[in-house]
Amino acid sequence: SVLSRYENQITILSDYLEEFPETDEPVWILGRQHHLNTDKSKLLLDISARLWFTYRRKFSPIGGTGPSSDAGWGCMLRCGQMMLAQALICRHLGRDWQWEKHKKQPEEYHRILRCFLDRKDCCYSIHQMAQMGVGEGKSIGEWFGPNTVAQVLKKLALFDEWNSLAVYVSMDNTVVIEDIKKMCWSPPQSSSAAHSSAHLHRSALGQNKNTAGFCAGWKPLLLIIPLRLGINHINPVYIDAFKECFKMPQSLGALGGKPNNAYYFIGFLGNELIYLDPHTTQSFVDSEENGTVDDQSFHCQQAPHRMKIMNLDPSVALVEECDFDNWCSLVQKEILKQQSLRMFELVQKHPPHWPPFIPPTKPEVTTSGA
Repeated sequence: SVLSRYENQITILSDYLEEFPETDEPVWILGRQHHLNTDKSKLLLDISARLWFTYRRKFSPIGGTGPSSDAGWGCMLRCGQMMLAQALICRHLGRDWQWEKHKKQPEEYHRILRCFLDRKDCCYSIHQMAQMGVGEGKSIGEWFGPNTVAQVLKKLALFDEWNSLAVYVSMDNTVVIEDIKKMCWSPPQSSSAAHSSAHLHRSALGQNKNTAGFCAGWKPLLLIIPLRLGINHINPVYIDAFKECFKMPQSLGALGGKPNNAYYFIGFLGNELIYLDPHTTQSFVDSEENGTVDDQSFHCQQAPHRMKIMNLDPSVALVEECDFDNWCSLVQKEILKQQSLRMFELVQKHPPHWPPFIPPTKPEVTTSGA
């Protein structure tokens, strides 16, 4: 009866996206522009290709004796999974990859999906995230905020040898270029070689399936920027810059929502944000003997939800999958220009009054059952 409060009937998405208004305004989804009056079907395919993680039930108890469902508390963790899965899809399959029902998918796709299954031995499972959250002061079964889920993913990525992600979570609304390059470039490497490596890495990101050992010395970067865009409500001065982030080709969207109610924001139409909603409870799905996953329940085949941007909680986390030099140029040109009150700062050098930056290393895990 408790779980039934979080049950939602999954309805099939109509062919015409009737929930969208008739408008000439473009729809932006993670760096891609769509027009409702000419390519609704492409918009539909783009949204349904995102991996959709929701509440699940009947998985093995977290930690051996904990909850066997995350209904009611795991929504921000699921949003973090959706964001990270999008990063891995961009890395291994490319931003233009599309999902179709009953179509055979490449092995990389199933390997990505297996990273997020609700099992204690999967790198980014609800089990691993909930237990890593204990080190961030969150009890298992307690709701996470955007910053907490960012810190948890940063730690879990250190155990993920396949993807070898460098996860940078900014402090005090400040992205430090020097720290990111220190984290992503592995010594020994000259500055000219490193610069060349960064450019090679950028070109590799756009290649479909061209993922084996991108560039010696450069780790793929996942950039998470926790923001406070107001006190109780979003300050309207930030709205245009926030929307601009969804136009950037590196965009992985934003984590946020309302108090204790998290959503994964993937785009916007006018002054409404488009998001994937994790608040549907589905049964646990495991991988098949051959390693494939029955993926029907991992893609949202219902109309995407929309929310007026002014109704968003001011605590959010912006996420980018970075070809870093290009991202910095775009931020300077499109986000920080002519802004009287900036969403965040982009600085070249590590602030001298901050503690020294030490690239993260694999932590010792002592959580029971991890």
